[in-house]
Amino acid sequence: MSYAASEAPKREVFNSRNYFILAAIGSAVGLGNIWRFPYVAYSEGGGAFLVPYLVALLSAGIPLLFFDYAIGHRYRGSAPLAMRRLGRWTEVFGWWQVLVSFVIAVYYAAVVAWAAMYTWFSFSMAWGEDPAAFLFSEFLQLADEPTVGFDFVPSLFLPMLAVWGITLIVIALGVNKGLAFANLVFMPLLLVMFLFIVGQSLFLPGAIDGLNALFTPDWTSLTSPGVWAAAYGQIFFSLSVGFGIMITYSSYLKRRTDLTGSGLVVGFSNSSFELLAGIGVFAALGFMAQAAGVGVDDVAAGGVGLAFVAFPTIISEAPLGSILGVAFFGSLVMAGLTSLMSIMEVVIASVRDKLGISKPVAVAVVGIPMAAISISLLSTTTGLYFLDITDEFVNKFGILAGSFAAIIAVAWISRKLPQLARHLDRFSSFPAGKMWVGVMGVLVPVVLGAILVSYAIERIEVPYEGYPLRLLGIFGWGMAGSLVVGAIIITLLPWRNKAVTEFDEDYNEHEIAARAEGVTQ
Repeated sequence: MSYAASEAPKREVFNSRNYFILAAIGSAVGLGNIWRFPYVAYSEGGGAFLVPYLVALLSAGIPLLFFDYAIGHRYRGSAPLAMRRLGRWTEVFGWWQVLVSFVIAVYYAAVVAWAAMYTWFSFSMAWGEDPAAFLFSEFLQLADEPTVGFDFVPSLFLPMLAVWGITLIVIALGVNKGLAFANLVFMPLLLVMFLFIVGQSLFLPGAIDGLNALFTPDWTSLTSPGVWAAAYGQIFFSLSVGFGIMITYSSYLKRRTDLTGSGLVVGFSNSSFELLAGIGVFAALGFMAQAAGVGVDDVAAGGVGLAFVAFPTIISEAPLGSILGVAFFGSLVMAGLTSLMSIMEVVIASVRDKLGISKPVAVAVVGIPMAAISISLLSTTTGLYFLDITDEFVNKFGILAGSFAAIIAVAWISRKLPQLARHLDRFSSFPAGKMWVGVMGVLVPVVLGAILVSYAIERIEVPYEGYPLRLLGIFGWGMAGSLVVGAIIITLLPWRNKAVTEFDEDYNEHEIAARAEGVTQ
């Protein structure tokens, strides 16, 4: 069997490695970098948190990037197709990751839409003197009790429709004309806008107090296992590993591409942006604390509270507040869109490979129904409850459990890590070697398993945010569990072209070695 025969027909390829790196950074740099990392670092030891964070990046984050790159680049497919070629029974782990991406895309689009509306609100500071009341009562029209309902909020419909429209159009245009071009536009814009935010925030009164609060180290925190777990958790969630994105993106790379060098660039770029976000956010929070006459601890927040309550308060009081608001919420839109596009690419590419259909058809068959589900659930008075619960359980348990299972399958059952290491070494400037095999085979699954057990115990002992057990059972534990069931069912469905799933390991080893030596086949 020739190598070309094992590939899906007309597989797209990034025109250059730089396009891939830009797209990978665009996927990794998302909403979590801006509203999650600063608060996690602040609450888990301040400046001292950077020690376990760096250790986690080097010992788990970058090795996991290499893991996804090796699978996608070697087996040339979306997550399910690549895992199927790796081993017939491992296909289920690919679909597990696809379903995680499916669910995340459904609610992630809503947050991007909110950020887009708040970019517009920044011109007039429409939230008035009480940003919290404006967000929950006027904008989201949030129901008083956590429940499931379909009371439609018209003002949320158009921004969500626009976000989905832009995302699906970009995906339909393909890897180069769509994804690569979008990241080529959005990522420089994001960097310029966030540099403006940092520059503006640093000159606000009280900025130094905010930075001192963020970076003053609490060295005793390094003895706490929870701090180390938080560091590894932040790395897992911020690098876009574990839910098919990097496997899919690396399958679009040309054969002779520096894989580990690309991984290092992506990993350190993502962490650099997180550090930049921490500086900008806490300088602004320092200003907010001084203006309110309270300590930074009283105003520090993460997630939705930081983005849509704390920052509007800062914008209302800061010099050039409208410009700062447009830059901040515009940054959220840019970061959110590039991440949403990468998540959707996972789903579309997987369906396209399974059914043997064109990309525009896959976008129509899968993307439009996903948009309809997203708008139906999140444009309602109970949408925030669905988002909060699903994000907590699917984003944590879905990604962590799926990654843990996939690594165990590849490292200990299929025993393909040495083979993947040889693939990385053939094409890379930075060798993976036996150390990478040891880290992925022992350290990463141990850390992932420990964090997973810790999260599970915490959620069992204390119901998340005090939500009713019925809702947690449906949208929390039930949603996380349904990912596994759904993955098994989809795996049992036949491939449109079974030849696409075949893979000759012996021939491929010979072909790769010859290409690496510059021999024309």
